[in-house]
Amino acid sequence: MAAEQQQQQIPQQIQSPPTQTVSSTPSTPQPQSTVPSPAPTPNQPSLLPARSTVTRGKYSIGDFEIKRTLGTGSFGRVHLVRSRYNRLYYAIKVLKKAQVVHMKQVEHTNDERRMLKLVDHPFLIRIWGTFQDANCLFMVMDYIEGGELFSLLRKSQRFPNPVAKFYAAQVTLALEYLHAHNIIYRDLKPENILLDRRGNIRITDFGFAKEVPDVTYTMCGTPDYIAPEVIARKAYNKSVDWWSLGILVFEMLTGYTPFYDQTPMRTYENVLKGDVRYPAYILPEARNLLSGLITRDLTRRLGNLAGGSTDITSHPWFREVEWDRILRREIDTPYEPPIRHAGDASLFEYYPEEELNYGVQGQDDYGNLFPDF
Repeated sequence: MAAEQQQQQIPQQIQSPPTQTVSSTPSTPQPQSTVPSPAPTPNQPSLLPARSTVTRGKYSIGDFEIKRTLGTGSFGRVHLVRSRYNRLYYAIKVLKKAQVVHMKQVEHTNDERRMLKLVDHPFLIRIWGTFQDANCLFMVMDYIEGGELFSLLRKSQRFPNPVAKFYAAQVTLALEYLHAHNIIYRDLKPENILLDRRGNIRITDFGFAKEVPDVTYTMCGTPDYIAPEVIARKAYNKSVDWWSLGILVFEMLTGYTPFYDQTPMRTYENVLKGDVRYPAYILPEARNLLSGLITRDLTRRLGNLAGGSTDITSHPWFREVEWDRILRREIDTPYEPPIRHAGDASLFEYYPEEELNYGVQGQDDYGNLFPDF
Protein backbone atom coordinates (compact mmCIF):
# COMPACT_ATOMS: atom_id res chain seq x y z
CA MET A 1 0.00 0.00 0.00
CA ALA A 2 1.21 3.49 -0.77
CA ALA A 3 2.06 5.52 2.29
CA GLU A 4 0.50 8.95 2.73
CA GLN A 5 3.91 10.56 2.37
CA GLN A 6 4.72 9.00 -0.99
CA GLN A 7 5.27 11.47 -3.80
CA GLN A 8 2.40 11.58 -6.25
CA GLN A 9 3.35 10.35 -9.72
CA ILE A 10 0.74 10.59 -12.44
CA PRO A 11 1.19 8.84 -15.80
CA GLN A 12 1.72 11.31 -18.63
CA GLN A 13 -1.65 10.50 -20.15
CA ILE A 14 -3.55 11.82 -17.11
CA GLN A 15 -1.08 14.42 -15.88
CA SER A 16 -3.25 17.30 -17.08
CA PRO A 17 -6.82 16.30 -16.28
CA PRO A 18 -9.73 18.60 -16.97
CA THR A 19 -10.50 20.94 -14.09
CA GLN A 20 -14.04 19.59 -14.15
CA THR A 21 -15.57 16.27 -15.10
CA VAL A 22 -17.44 17.94 -17.95
CA SER A 23 -16.38 18.81 -21.47
CA SER A 24 -17.85 20.51 -24.48
CA THR A 25 -16.56 17.92 -26.93
CA PRO A 26 -18.60 14.70 -27.11
CA SER A 27 -16.66 11.58 -27.91
CA THR A 28 -17.64 9.32 -30.78
CA PRO A 29 -19.54 6.26 -29.56
CA GLN A 30 -17.31 3.23 -29.85
CA PRO A 31 -18.42 0.41 -32.15
CA GLN A 32 -20.09 -2.50 -30.41
CA SER A 33 -18.96 -6.08 -30.86
CA THR A 34 -21.37 -8.39 -32.58
CA VAL A 35 -21.76 -12.13 -32.74
CA PRO A 36 -23.75 -14.35 -35.09
CA SER A 37 -27.45 -13.88 -34.37
CA PRO A 38 -28.22 -16.32 -31.56
CA ALA A 39 -31.50 -18.04 -30.98
CA PRO A 40 -33.62 -16.49 -28.23
CA THR A 41 -33.62 -18.24 -24.86
CA PRO A 42 -36.59 -18.43 -22.49
CA ASN A 43 -36.81 -15.58 -20.00
CA GLN A 44 -36.29 -16.38 -16.34
CA PRO A 45 -38.66 -14.87 -13.75
CA SER A 46 -37.06 -11.61 -12.67
CA LEU A 47 -37.61 -7.92 -12.23
CA LEU A 48 -35.38 -7.48 -15.28
CA PRO A 49 -36.16 -8.80 -18.75
CA ALA A 50 -33.54 -11.25 -19.98
CA ARG A 51 -31.63 -10.09 -23.06
CA SER A 52 -32.38 -12.48 -25.91
CA THR A 53 -28.86 -12.02 -27.30
CA VAL A 54 -27.39 -14.22 -24.55
CA THR A 55 -27.23 -17.85 -25.63
CA ARG A 56 -26.85 -21.13 -23.79
CA GLY A 57 -24.78 -23.91 -25.32
CA LYS A 58 -24.74 -22.36 -28.82
CA TYR A 59 -20.95 -22.12 -29.02
CA SER A 60 -18.00 -24.37 -28.22
CA ILE A 61 -14.35 -23.66 -27.51
CA GLY A 62 -13.59 -24.70 -31.08
CA ASP A 63 -15.37 -21.57 -32.30
CA PHE A 64 -12.56 -19.41 -30.88
CA GLU A 65 -8.81 -19.02 -31.19
CA ILE A 66 -7.26 -18.59 -27.74
CA LYS A 67 -4.68 -15.79 -27.91
CA ARG A 68 -3.42 -15.35 -24.35
CA THR A 69 -4.38 -15.33 -20.67
CA LEU A 70 -5.71 -12.04 -19.29
CA GLY A 71 -6.14 -13.11 -15.68
CA THR A 72 -6.17 -16.07 -13.33
CA GLY A 73 -8.16 -16.98 -10.24
CA SER A 74 -9.05 -19.78 -7.86
CA PHE A 75 -11.41 -21.44 -10.33
CA GLY A 76 -9.78 -20.91 -13.72
CA ARG A 77 -8.68 -18.25 -16.19
CA VAL A 78 -9.85 -15.42 -18.40
CA HIS A 79 -8.59 -15.65 -21.98
CA LEU A 80 -8.43 -13.23 -24.87
CA VAL A 81 -9.95 -15.07 -27.82
CA ARG A 82 -10.85 -14.35 -31.42
CA SER A 83 -13.96 -15.67 -33.10
CA ARG A 84 -13.22 -17.94 -36.05
CA TYR A 85 -16.37 -16.60 -37.73
CA ASN A 86 -16.65 -12.82 -37.35
CA ARG A 87 -12.91 -12.35 -36.48
CA LEU A 88 -13.78 -10.11 -33.51
CA TYR A 89 -12.08 -10.36 -30.12
CA TYR A 90 -13.80 -11.48 -26.93
CA ALA A 91 -12.88 -12.43 -23.38
CA ILE A 92 -13.80 -15.92 -22.27
CA LYS A 93 -13.99 -16.67 -18.56
CA VAL A 94 -13.31 -20.35 -17.86
CA LEU A 95 -14.28 -21.94 -14.54
CA LYS A 96 -13.33 -25.46 -13.50
CA LYS A 97 -16.48 -27.19 -12.30
CA ALA A 98 -14.79 -29.39 -9.72
CA GLN A 99 -13.08 -26.38 -8.14
CA VAL A 100 -16.31 -24.36 -8.10
CA VAL A 101 -18.06 -27.23 -6.32
CA HIS A 102 -15.16 -27.79 -3.91
CA MET A 103 -15.13 -24.09 -2.94
CA LYS A 104 -18.93 -24.11 -2.55
CA GLN A 105 -19.41 -21.46 -5.18
CA VAL A 106 -22.12 -23.14 -7.26
CA GLU A 107 -24.81 -20.64 -6.28
CA HIS A 108 -22.52 -17.65 -6.90
CA THR A 109 -21.52 -19.02 -10.30
CA ASN A 110 -25.10 -19.55 -11.40
CA ASP A 111 -25.99 -16.11 -10.05
CA GLU A 112 -23.16 -14.57 -12.08
CA ARG A 113 -24.45 -16.09 -15.29
CA ARG A 114 -28.01 -14.97 -14.57
CA MET A 115 -27.06 -11.43 -13.51
CA LEU A 116 -24.90 -10.92 -16.61
CA LYS A 117 -27.76 -12.14 -18.77
CA LEU A 118 -30.11 -9.61 -17.21
CA VAL A 119 -28.11 -6.38 -17.07
CA ASP A 120 -27.70 -3.96 -19.96
CA HIS A 121 -25.87 -0.74 -19.12
CA PRO A 122 -22.99 1.22 -20.71
CA PHE A 123 -20.78 0.86 -17.62
CA LEU A 124 -21.35 -2.88 -17.05
CA ILE A 125 -19.69 -5.78 -18.85
CA ARG A 126 -21.80 -7.52 -21.49
CA ILE A 127 -22.11 -11.28 -21.93
CA TRP A 128 -22.87 -12.96 -25.26
CA GLY A 129 -23.25 -16.60 -24.36
CA THR A 130 -22.21 -19.54 -22.21
CA PHE A 131 -21.41 -23.18 -22.77
CA GLN A 132 -19.73 -26.06 -20.96
CA ASP A 133 -17.76 -29.22 -21.50
CA ALA A 134 -17.29 -32.14 -19.11
CA ASN A 135 -14.83 -30.21 -16.94
CA CYS A 136 -15.35 -26.48 -17.41
CA LEU A 137 -17.86 -23.66 -17.71
CA PHE A 138 -17.30 -20.93 -20.31
CA MET A 139 -18.65 -17.36 -20.43
CA VAL A 140 -18.16 -15.31 -23.61
CA MET A 141 -17.99 -11.57 -22.88
CA ASP A 142 -16.91 -8.32 -24.48
CA TYR A 143 -13.16 -7.80 -24.54
CA ILE A 144 -12.40 -4.47 -22.84
CA GLU A 145 -8.93 -3.51 -24.03
CA GLY A 146 -7.89 -0.73 -21.67
CA GLY A 147 -6.90 -2.87 -18.70
CA GLU A 148 -7.86 -2.54 -15.05
CA LEU A 149 -8.43 0.70 -13.20
CA PHE A 150 -6.28 -0.96 -10.52
CA SER A 151 -3.23 -0.91 -12.81
CA LEU A 152 -3.71 2.74 -13.72
CA LEU A 153 -4.12 3.69 -10.06
CA ARG A 154 -0.95 1.85 -9.04
CA LYS A 155 1.02 3.64 -11.76
CA SER A 156 -0.45 6.96 -10.67
CA GLN A 157 -0.14 6.26 -6.91
CA ARG A 158 -3.25 8.40 -6.51
CA PHE A 159 -5.65 10.29 -8.78
CA PRO A 160 -6.21 14.04 -8.89
CA ASN A 161 -9.61 15.05 -7.57
CA PRO A 162 -11.26 15.51 -11.03
CA VAL A 163 -10.02 12.10 -12.21
CA ALA A 164 -11.33 10.29 -9.13
CA LYS A 165 -14.62 12.16 -9.54
CA PHE A 166 -15.01 11.08 -13.18
CA TYR A 167 -14.61 7.39 -12.40
CA ALA A 168 -16.70 7.65 -9.22
CA ALA A 169 -19.55 9.23 -11.22
CA GLN A 170 -19.60 6.37 -13.73
CA VAL A 171 -19.47 3.76 -10.95
CA THR A 172 -22.30 5.54 -9.13
CA LEU A 173 -24.53 5.36 -12.22
CA ALA A 174 -23.77 1.65 -12.64
CA LEU A 175 -24.63 0.90 -8.99
CA GLU A 176 -27.76 3.02 -9.23
CA TYR A 177 -28.89 0.95 -12.23
CA LEU A 178 -28.23 -2.35 -10.46
CA HIS A 179 -29.99 -1.26 -7.29
CA ALA A 180 -33.02 -0.04 -9.26
CA HIS A 181 -33.38 -3.66 -10.36
CA ASN A 182 -32.75 -5.13 -6.89
CA ILE A 183 -29.25 -6.36 -7.69
CA ILE A 184 -26.45 -5.99 -5.14
CA TYR A 185 -22.98 -6.11 -6.72
CA ARG A 186 -20.96 -6.87 -3.53
CA ASP A 187 -17.42 -6.85 -4.96
CA LEU A 188 -16.61 -3.30 -5.97
CA LYS A 189 -12.85 -2.67 -6.20
CA PRO A 190 -10.39 -1.26 -8.77
CA GLU A 191 -9.47 -4.75 -9.99
CA ASN A 192 -13.07 -5.28 -11.14
CA ILE A 193 -13.27 -2.02 -13.09
CA LEU A 194 -12.00 -2.15 -16.67
CA LEU A 195 -11.37 0.76 -19.03
CA ASP A 196 -12.58 0.63 -22.61
CA ARG A 197 -10.60 2.00 -25.55
CA ARG A 198 -11.84 5.55 -24.86
CA GLY A 199 -11.28 5.40 -21.13
CA ASN A 200 -14.82 4.84 -19.88
CA ILE A 201 -15.37 2.16 -17.24
CA ARG A 202 -16.91 -1.29 -17.46
CA ILE A 203 -17.56 -3.13 -14.20
CA THR A 204 -16.81 -6.82 -14.59
CA ASP A 205 -16.82 -10.01 -12.49
CA PHE A 206 -20.37 -10.56 -11.27
CA GLY A 207 -19.41 -13.59 -9.20
CA PHE A 208 -20.88 -12.07 -6.03
CA ALA A 209 -23.79 -10.19 -7.62
CA LYS A 210 -27.21 -11.25 -6.43
CA GLU A 211 -30.82 -10.28 -6.97
CA VAL A 212 -32.07 -9.36 -3.50
CA PRO A 213 -35.54 -7.78 -3.08
CA ASP A 214 -35.03 -7.12 0.65
CA VAL A 215 -32.02 -8.42 2.62
CA THR A 216 -29.43 -11.19 2.50
CA TYR A 217 -26.84 -12.63 4.91
CA THR A 218 -24.10 -14.16 2.73
CA MET A 219 -20.52 -13.37 3.76
CA CYS A 220 -18.65 -12.45 0.58
CA GLY A 221 -16.48 -9.74 -0.90
CA THR A 222 -12.89 -8.47 -0.61
CA PRO A 223 -11.65 -7.67 2.95
CA ASP A 224 -10.64 -4.03 2.32
CA TYR A 225 -14.03 -3.28 0.77
CA ILE A 226 -16.48 -5.34 2.87
CA ALA A 227 -19.02 -3.35 4.88
CA PRO A 228 -19.08 -3.90 8.65
CA GLU A 229 -22.60 -5.35 8.67
CA VAL A 230 -21.42 -8.13 6.33
CA ILE A 231 -18.49 -8.98 8.60
CA ALA A 232 -20.82 -8.97 11.62
CA ARG A 233 -23.08 -11.49 9.84
CA LYS A 234 -26.07 -9.18 10.06
CA ALA A 235 -28.81 -8.87 7.48
CA TYR A 236 -27.76 -6.35 4.85
CA ASN A 237 -29.05 -4.72 1.69
CA LYS A 238 -27.85 -2.47 -1.14
CA SER A 239 -26.16 -0.15 1.36
CA VAL A 240 -23.07 -2.38 1.30
CA ASP A 241 -22.32 -1.21 -2.25
CA TRP A 242 -22.38 2.44 -1.15
CA TRP A 243 -19.90 1.63 1.62
CA SER A 244 -17.66 0.06 -1.04
CA LEU A 245 -18.05 3.15 -3.23
CA GLY A 246 -16.70 5.19 -0.32
CA ILE A 247 -13.70 2.87 0.02
CA LEU A 248 -13.10 3.09 -3.75
CA VAL A 249 -13.18 6.90 -3.77
CA PHE A 250 -10.86 6.98 -0.74
CA GLU A 251 -8.40 4.66 -2.49
CA MET A 252 -8.50 6.65 -5.72
CA LEU A 253 -7.75 9.87 -3.83
CA THR A 254 -5.05 8.45 -1.53
CA GLY A 255 -3.59 5.35 -3.18
CA TYR A 256 -4.48 3.06 -0.27
CA THR A 257 -7.59 1.74 1.48
CA PRO A 258 -8.51 3.11 4.92
CA PHE A 259 -8.66 -0.18 6.85
CA TYR A 260 -5.83 -2.14 5.22
CA ASP A 261 -3.73 -4.56 7.24
CA GLN A 262 -1.45 -7.37 6.07
CA THR A 263 -3.82 -10.01 7.45
CA PRO A 264 -7.53 -10.20 6.55
CA MET A 265 -8.57 -10.68 10.20
CA ARG A 266 -6.87 -7.45 11.26
CA THR A 267 -8.47 -5.71 8.28
CA TYR A 268 -11.88 -6.96 9.45
CA GLU A 269 -11.15 -5.65 12.95
CA ASN A 270 -10.25 -2.25 11.52
CA VAL A 271 -13.46 -2.18 9.46
CA LEU A 272 -15.55 -2.96 12.54
CA LYS A 273 -13.83 -0.16 14.48
CA GLY A 274 -14.54 2.19 11.59
CA ASP A 275 -11.86 4.76 12.41
CA VAL A 276 -10.82 6.59 9.23
CA ARG A 277 -7.82 8.93 9.10
CA TYR A 278 -8.16 11.43 6.28
CA PRO A 279 -5.00 12.95 4.78
CA ALA A 280 -4.90 16.73 4.83
CA TYR A 281 -4.90 16.94 1.02
CA ILE A 282 -8.42 15.47 0.73
CA LEU A 283 -10.74 18.38 -0.02
CA PRO A 284 -13.48 19.17 2.55
CA GLU A 285 -16.31 18.26 0.14
CA ALA A 286 -14.67 14.92 -0.67
CA ARG A 287 -14.14 14.21 3.02
CA ASN A 288 -17.79 15.02 3.72
CA LEU A 289 -18.93 12.58 1.04
CA LEU A 290 -16.57 9.86 2.29
CA SER A 291 -17.69 10.25 5.90
CA GLY A 292 -21.28 9.84 4.70
CA LEU A 293 -20.46 6.64 2.83
CA ILE A 294 -17.89 5.02 5.12
CA THR A 295 -20.03 4.98 8.24
CA ARG A 296 -21.12 1.99 10.29
CA ASP A 297 -24.38 3.76 11.17
CA LEU A 298 -26.87 2.65 8.52
CA THR A 299 -29.24 5.44 9.55
CA ARG A 300 -26.59 7.91 8.36
CA ARG A 301 -25.03 6.15 5.37
CA LEU A 302 -25.62 7.98 2.10
CA GLY A 303 -27.55 5.87 -0.40
CA ASN A 304 -29.43 4.14 2.42
CA LEU A 305 -31.51 7.14 3.48
CA ALA A 306 -34.89 8.40 2.31
CA GLY A 307 -33.28 10.19 -0.63
CA GLY A 308 -31.63 7.00 -1.89
CA SER A 309 -28.86 7.46 -4.45
CA THR A 310 -29.95 11.07 -5.01
CA ASP A 311 -28.20 11.95 -1.76
CA ILE A 312 -24.97 10.89 -3.49
CA THR A 313 -25.50 12.30 -6.97
CA SER A 314 -26.58 15.67 -5.52
CA HIS A 315 -23.67 15.84 -3.06
CA PRO A 316 -21.52 19.01 -3.35
CA TRP A 317 -18.46 16.94 -4.37
CA PHE A 318 -20.35 16.02 -7.55
CA ARG A 319 -21.74 19.54 -8.03
CA GLU A 320 -20.43 20.16 -11.56
CA VAL A 321 -21.13 16.67 -12.89
CA GLU A 322 -23.62 16.51 -15.76
CA TRP A 323 -25.04 13.08 -15.05
CA ASP A 324 -26.96 12.67 -18.31
CA ARG A 325 -23.85 13.38 -20.35
CA ILE A 326 -21.76 11.05 -18.19
CA LEU A 327 -24.30 8.30 -18.88
CA ARG A 328 -24.20 8.97 -22.64
CA ARG A 329 -20.37 8.89 -22.53
CA GLU A 330 -20.19 12.40 -23.97
CA ILE A 331 -17.58 13.62 -21.50
CA ASP A 332 -13.89 13.63 -22.39
CA THR A 333 -12.22 10.92 -20.35
CA PRO A 334 -9.17 11.87 -18.23
CA TYR A 335 -7.15 9.00 -19.66
CA GLU A 336 -7.37 7.24 -23.02
CA PRO A 337 -5.58 3.88 -23.01
CA PRO A 338 -2.79 3.58 -25.62
CA ILE A 339 -4.36 0.79 -27.66
CA ARG A 340 -2.38 0.07 -30.81
CA HIS A 341 -4.59 -2.39 -32.67
CA ALA A 342 -7.60 -4.67 -32.35
CA GLY A 343 -6.89 -7.40 -29.85
CA ASP A 344 -4.06 -5.45 -28.19
CA ALA A 345 -3.56 -6.95 -24.70
CA SER A 346 -0.46 -4.99 -23.69
CA LEU A 347 -2.32 -3.21 -20.88
CA PHE A 348 -3.00 -6.48 -19.05
CA GLU A 349 -0.45 -8.21 -16.86
CA TYR A 350 1.44 -11.16 -18.29
CA TYR A 351 0.55 -14.60 -16.93
CA PRO A 352 2.50 -17.76 -17.72
CA GLU A 353 0.47 -19.93 -20.05
CA GLU A 354 -0.35 -23.53 -19.18
CA GLU A 355 -1.48 -26.49 -21.23
CA LEU A 356 -5.21 -26.17 -21.72
CA ASN A 357 -7.53 -29.13 -21.65
CA TYR A 358 -10.77 -27.60 -22.93
CA GLY A 359 -13.52 -29.26 -24.92
CA VAL A 360 -13.40 -32.52 -22.95
CA GLN A 361 -16.40 -34.77 -23.55
CA GLY A 362 -17.53 -37.81 -21.60
CA GLN A 363 -18.49 -38.27 -17.98
CA ASP A 364 -19.69 -35.02 -16.42
CA ASP A 365 -20.09 -35.30 -12.65
CA TYR A 366 -21.29 -31.73 -12.12
CA GLY A 367 -23.09 -30.63 -15.28
CA ASN A 368 -26.49 -30.98 -13.60
CA LEU A 369 -25.49 -28.24 -11.13
CA PHE A 370 -25.14 -25.65 -13.92
CA PRO A 371 -28.25 -26.14 -16.09
CA ASP A 372 -28.21 -22.58 -17.51
CA PHE A 373 -24.75 -22.98 -19.06
